[in-house]
Amino acid sequence: MLDALTLVTGVAALLLAAWCGWAAHRDQPTKDWHFIGMAVVSLLALIQLVIGIVALARGEKPDQGTTIFVAYLLGAFACVPAAGVMSLAERTRWGSVTVAAGGVVLAVLEVRLYDIWGG
Repeated sequence: MLDALTLVTGVAALLLAAWCGWAAHRDQPTKDWHFIGMAVVSLLALIQLVIGIVALARGEKPDQGTTIFVAYLLGAFACVPAAGVMSLAERTRWGSVTVAAGGVVLAVLEVRLYDIWGG
């Protein structure tokens, strides 16, 4: 898989987490700008999902197994959108905390995807 994309996605997720964490610190819910940030990070995760599936279809194999790799890809793709939906349900600072936590989780999933692929 593309190491650069994994790195960019992880860094973008951490930046989103810091941004939403700052909003939570200031006692603010998620705003429209946060959702634009979530869309950018989700788009990066979608690109990674597509590239990962294409790599598997071409016959490339992850070091630690295809099933676990696909599960992590799907989890990474769903992580930030799920946090965004939950933040819509909680229109307080805790919605921002939820998105910040989702960003941190995505960054950890990116490290794990790198390890599973054989990085």
